[in-house]
Amino acid sequence: MSDFAAARTHMIDCQLRPNEVNDERIIAAIRAVPRERFVPKAKRSIAYVDEDLAVSDTRYLMEPVIFGRLLVAADIKATDLVLDVGCATGYSSAVIAGLADAVVALEEDETLADAAERKLSEQDVMNVAVVKGALNEGVAKQGPFDVIYLQGAVDEIPAKLIKQLKEGGRLVCVKVEGGVGRAHILEMKQGKAVGRNLFDANVQQLPGFEKETGFVF
Repeated sequence: MSDFAAARTHMIDCQLRPNEVNDERIIAAIRAVPRERFVPKAKRSIAYVDEDLAVSDTRYLMEPVIFGRLLVAADIKATDLVLDVGCATGYSSAVIAGLADAVVALEEDETLADAAERKLSEQDVMNVAVVKGALNEGVAKQGPFDVIYLQGAVDEIPAKLIKQLKEGGRLVCVKVEGGVGRAHILEMKQGKAVGRNLFDANVQQLPGFEKETGFVF
């Protein structure tokens, strides 16, 4: 077993399983993706630490435990179409691809989007389409989606993203309220988005989802 494979097993056994990530489909999908291939070469030795991992000056791969717990909440089915918002280098999309029928990986940073396309191709992930565009706009023309996963913390969830959910669809993210991050799920029920918090979570901000500040007189 390689050092990276051993580190991946350690991440699963010592980080994920003790923290309520025990769904065997999710475990298998995470085990199948070499996380070290989706981070800068200089950071491969720390690819499996339980913290957000920078892949550019402003973007991160979400820490494994929160990423995994949100996957559990999303309850992705093998027939689902998933929108992965802020896919960065493509790691999250590669994992989700092992759970879903198809994934639309949205990325606005062209360098990261190009890296995602290259790395997904290198891993023979064939059911992901990388789309370049503003993260907070979503990809309405390829929706509606069964699941939308926001890869980072947000202050607000744009209405135009919520409208891209199918009936029965789920949107998962980390929502910041009063400076505190909480895992959050929105479910589309009878045409209305019903949201609830799941657990405390602290991850890096996803650009473009900041709350607008009004004028102060």
